[in-house]
This record gives sequence, C-alpha cells and structure tokens, in this order.
Amino acid sequence: MFTGIIEEVGTVQAINRGAHSCQLTIQAFKIMDDMHVGDSIAVNGTCLTVTSFTRISFTADVMHETLDRSSLGTLRRGNPVNLERAMAANGRFGGHIVSGHIDGVGTIANVRQDDNAVWYTVKAPANILAYVVEKGSIAIEGISLTVARVDATSFSVSVIPHTRGMTNLASKCIGDAVNLECDIIGKYVERLLATGRACREGGDAAADTGAGSGGLTREFLLQNGF
Repeated sequence: MFTGIIEEVGTVQAINRGAHSCQLTIQAFKIMDDMHVGDSIAVNGTCLTVTSFTRISFTADVMHETLDRSSLGTLRRGNPVNLERAMAANGRFGGHIVSGHIDGVGTIANVRQDDNAVWYTVKAPANILAYVVEKGSIAIEGISLTVARVDATSFSVSVIPHTRGMTNLASKCIGDAVNLECDIIGKYVERLLATGRACREGGDAAADTGAGSGGLTREFLLQNGF
C-alpha cells in the first residue's frame, strides 16, 4: 500500500521492450536505501516489483495488462517519474489509501496559474469520473491530490508549489497522459451496494431456503451519516 506522498523523482535510464511488455530501469537515490529484490515501488503511481538493483538504479518488469491500463508505455529514456516505496507499518499516513493499481489514463486539458497555485484540469473517461467527487481524493501519477472541481467530462485539482516542485507535475503539459487511481473506498462501497441489491432481488428465493438477504444498502448508509 502507498499513500500518494512522492519520495523522489527518478529518471528513466533504460527501456527494454517486448511484444506486449517491457522492462524499466529507473535511476534513483533516496529510495534505494534498504532496497531488496521483491520490494514494491510505485512508479508514476503504478505498483511495480523490483527484480534487480544497483547502488543508483532498480529494474522492474511491466506486463501487458499494466501497459494497457497505464501511461507507462509512453515513457521514454530520460523522462522524470514519481517514486514512492510501499508504506512502512510505522510510517505516517500523509495522503490517502493508494493501491498502485491504475484505473485508467486521463489527459491534461488545461494548466493555469492561480497566484501561488497551479490548476490542472484532467479529461477522464466516464468510468473514472463515476468515482471522482469534489473534495475527495484521487491519485494523479501517484500523487495524492484533492479534487477541487468536477464536471461531466473532467476534473480539476489545485496544486501548491511544494507538491509541484517535488513531483513530475512541473514537466506536464496540455495533452500529456497521466495515470489515475480513484479512491478505493468508493469502489468497494459500490460493489457492496450492488451485492446488497442482488441479495434483495433474490430475497424470496433466499427466504424459501432460510438464507438471509444481508448486504450493504443505500438506506443503511444514509441512516448512519454517509
């Protein structure tokens, strides 16, 4: 698990491409401390497994599914990438729950300065926007950010100078693809609500067999302040 607080911006050192996969070698320094083969590293928000490493770099395999779901396939040698190690059990929870499993790719539609902040508007598919709520959390390129605005086709975040300076957002321009991961809690709630509806629809059959309908319901959430 990750928290969306970027530890370091690394550099793509090498890319070995297969037919539907690739192997990335990333130059890094800070995150190399106490690294082991098998460690999980979020690269632009995508959870990858370290297969080998040196004093100043590590290598990870990227499979077909990951290339299809993320923007890692667009990386080129020399590109900056956001890096975060998996959260330690005794670490601070500075951002929000980030799994490193990318939901999809968005496109930067607008970038504008607002005094000391920079606004990024990201165009995203409908299946992503379904989980995006104003003042909720979203991970963009692995960065834990707060949604400031959302409409039918896009959402916007306002980024402070520190976050922009400590991540690869400073290098992002209009038209660039970015990895998106929605708040996992919303996805679980939706799944539980769907399960509850299915149980209720099969309630008669369940009653005949003595089974309970169970399931999380919208009514339960409303009654308990959600």
